[in-house]
Amino acid sequence: MKLSRPVSWFLLAFGVWSWVIWITFVKNLIKDSSGLAFEDGDPTAYFWVHLLLAVVSFVWGTVIGVIGLRGLRALRRTS
Repeated sequence: MKLSRPVSWFLLAFGVWSWVIWITFVKNLIKDSSGLAFEDGDPTAYFWVHLLLAVVSFVWGTVIGVIGLRGLRALRRTS
């Protein structure tokens, strides 16, 4: 299957966007002072669930971004 240039760029941008958003989220999660993420210094279930969401999003963002990058490289070779 061959991806078009716009689709490849979209996938690559989505992968980068995913990393930027979720890195910011994890930083804010770690600095949380509201008591949701940490209770008496110990991580709560809220923390673990949201950390898992972030890790899964990192993995999917990476996979999707790599697909976009490979699509762009394939287009460059055929041009």
